[in-house]
Parts: sequence; structure tokens; C-alpha cells
Amino acid sequence: MARVRYGARTEAEIQAARTASSELPDIWSTGVVAVWESDPDAVAAVLPPPLKPAERPLVRANISKVDLPGYPLGAGSVAVAAVHDGQEGWYPLVMPMTHERALIGGREVFGEPKKLGEVLVERDGLVVKASLARHGIAFVEVRGAVEGALPLPEPTQKTDFYFKFLPAVDGEGFDADPVLVHCVRNEKVRKLEKITGDVVLRESMYDPVADLPVRRVVEISIGEKTTDQKGKVAERVSAQALLPYIHQRYDDPRQILDGPPEGSV
Repeated sequence: MARVRYGARTEAEIQAARTASSELPDIWSTGVVAVWESDPDAVAAVLPPPLKPAERPLVRANISKVDLPGYPLGAGSVAVAAVHDGQEGWYPLVMPMTHERALIGGREVFGEPKKLGEVLVERDGLVVKASLARHGIAFVEVRGAVEGALPLPEPTQKTDFYFKFLPAVDGEGFDADPVLVHCVRNEKVRKLEKITGDVVLRESMYDPVADLPVRRVVEISIGEKTTDQKGKVAERVSAQALLPYIHQRYDDPRQILDGPPEGSV
């Protein structure tokens, strides 16, 4: 009988997949990073407990293209500065990805708020334009001109905070207590340039980043970097405290109750 592809994989096949994943070479991306100061109350309002606002109300947009062999990927995020238990980091609100493969793993393993979207990074000489778009709306656009090279930073660690949870089958809360994940990234940079430009936020009911206004641009840069990441569960969190924020993960929070119509399965 021909192999049934939905059938169980052997232990050897599972181990081979793990080994191949752990031996991936460095994958370099070209990306634009914009950081701006926003309204302190707006930044505080989007942070679920136990996250707390950082000392400065910063927002960061990352917009990158990743040169995966035969599988070019656009990847982005918009995050706010946050602190948990003395650890400084970033809390992403939305992470557009251009391919489903990048989306699924991040959502299911780490709890990343990834969604399918459009990611653009263009450079024509010194002129740079980058944007994140969904539903036909470029809700973040960064544009400017390269001013010159910046000193290369030393390899560094950066932390992102995610909440991993499963909405309850009966539509009431969660199936288990959510967990707060610390995702630690080791980042190496091989090229970095300063951009003089601006950040444009456009109104979107699906990705309301415009609620985090640009009070002052802190920095804009374009560079080439590679990262790896590991996650750990920092703590279990109050389901009741997180529930008012789960709409951040969905275009329409009612979709967590979506299911097949009667008799369709």
C-alpha cells in the first residue's frame, strides 16, 4: 500500500526534522526599523497585566524582507516598549507575515500575534520606502533618505513578550490559564545605515496602530541582520485579566467562536 501521508511519522523522521531545524545556517534579512515616542497613556492602555510601561513611551516598527532560499519572506511588527519583572523588552501588537508557514509556527509555539499581510521594503539609491499593509491599507509607512553608515553594534540579546492562550471551546474564556512568554533573540548586524525621514500611520479598523501617534521620531535605520530565538514561559497569568485584551489578536474577536455550519462536516 502506498504511504498514507496523514499517517503517523516514525521516530526517526521526527528526529531528522528536529536536527534539520537546529542546523539551519544564519539567515540574513534587510530591514527598516523606526522608533518613535508616543502618547504615554496610549502605550500603557495596550499592555495586558502583568506587563508595565517602560520608562519611555516608545513604539517600534520593524519592516523586513528575508532572503530564504526559494522562499522569500516579508516580515514585520509593531511593538511597544514594556517591562516584566524587571526585564525590559517589547510587546508586539501585530506581526504581518507574507507566508502562512512563518505565521503558523510563531502563533502556535510562541503566541506571536502574526497575521497574513503585505510587507514592502524598497530602496532606490539613497531613497527608502517601507510599509506594512493589510486589507488594502498601508497602516504603517516609513520613508526617507539614507544619510550615512552607522557603527555596527555588538551582538546583542533582545526580548519580546507574548501571551500564549487557547480560547475556550464553549466560548467562555480560555481552555487553560494563559502563559506569558519571554522570547529572547540573539541578534547580529553586518550593515547599518541611518535614515532621515518620517513615519506615517494610517487609520485601519483592523490594525489600529494610528492610536499610538508619532510624537517624536527617535531613530530610523536600515540594516542587514540575522537572529535566532528561544522562548520560555515566564509565568501563568490571570485569565480574567487577559480576557479584555484578546481582541488584539483578531480582526474580529467574534471569530474565535466561528465554527462550521451544522451538517457541513
